[in-house]
Amino acid sequence: MFYYVLKYVVLGPLLRLLFRPRIEGLSNVPEEGAAIVAGNHLSFSDHFLMPAVLKRRITFLAKAEYFTGPGVKGRLTAAFFRSAGQIPVDRSGKEAGKAAVREGLGVLAKDELLGIYPEGTRSHDGRLYKGKVGVAVMAITAGVPVVPCAMVGTFEIQPPGRKIPKIKRVTIRFGEPLDFSRYAGMEHEKAALRAVTDEIMYAILGLSGQEYVDRYAAEVKAEQAAQAKKFPRLRR
Repeated sequence: MFYYVLKYVVLGPLLRLLFRPRIEGLSNVPEEGAAIVAGNHLSFSDHFLMPAVLKRRITFLAKAEYFTGPGVKGRLTAAFFRSAGQIPVDRSGKEAGKAAVREGLGVLAKDELLGIYPEGTRSHDGRLYKGKVGVAVMAITAGVPVVPCAMVGTFEIQPPGRKIPKIKRVTIRFGEPLDFSRYAGMEHEKAALRAVTDEIMYAILGLSGQEYVDRYAAEVKAEQAAQAKKFPRLRR
């Protein structure tokens, strides 16, 4: 109930008014049945702008930190994400990844839309990074289509570190659904998972026009953080 109040009464109309999103390819999102919407992740605003333009409800696998923040702000953020039906995901370790897959498959089993960011984290520099294979496991296991989605302009309105987004028009593009039925029964084969994930990322790349980096974003972030700690003057 609260999800629809946010979407149609409170947050949705406000986001449409402020950011005037250009919506392309919305008809590519199935009107019914289970499907995965896989997108690039450039900004905290992505969590709100994509659901605001979709006709159907979408459930995202959201990082657990959104549900465990300290203080009043942390409690309000957690309450918001829970009320909106989003699922907390622990991103630390292999077992955590398996738990995320189970949660995602639970959403798909109910013939709902599942939203996922295959990069696993927000891009810190606006580039598109290598996708993690969890999206492929879910697509193959559930036998559902994957709709690639590109958020364009959200990095500019709210890059990492910026709390209040700039008021600027953004574009949200949905590509044609990707069918991976040819990989049925291959959800445990590494080569198949990598192939499916790379195909999804290539489709997102074609929609977004970003520069692609064939490395995981989290690894690059960690390296840069370590470098900055070791040589603090380089940050100036």
